[in-house]
Amino acid sequence: MLTEKMEAAINAQINAEIYSSYLYMSMATWFDAEALPGMAHWMRVQAQEEMTHAFKFYNYINERGGRVVLSAIDGPATEWDSPLAVFQAVAEHEAKVTGLINGLMDLALEIRDHASSSFLQWFIDEQVEEESSAADTVGKMKLAQDNPSALLMLDKDLAARVFNPPVWLVI
Repeated sequence: MLTEKMEAAINAQINAEIYSSYLYMSMATWFDAEALPGMAHWMRVQAQEEMTHAFKFYNYINERGGRVVLSAIDGPATEWDSPLAVFQAVAEHEAKVTGLINGLMDLALEIRDHASSSFLQWFIDEQVEEESSAADTVGKMKLAQDNPSALLMLDKDLAARVFNPPVWLVI
């Protein structure tokens, strides 16, 4: 059974994951308006991944006998100065999410909740991938930013991303 403190912290993380999905959908709409459909697609896939993370936390609370309590989601940013600025915002956001996940792990270790610690390890590993992917794309954006042809090539590359829902996902 989850402690009240851990349950509240994971519920807050569900909110953060849903916000992340909302933010990436907002970024997708910006890229659509900028005629960069590959980047818009990449953001939609990222939004789906974030909702998957929210459901993973949701299922965990239920499995541990807790109760999921949803709260209001803040509105995301809707405007950016450039494609590079969008991906820099992605990198900053993923670093923030890493801090949230690390905070959950710190709590699990503090209260000796070994089941939650084990569960959270997947998210810690996932955040390494998320931050690496964002940094890689920022680097490519910096190379392409003053070259429209390179930007279009990068847009095409980012369009190849595929969302593969995990087999455990039940919505």
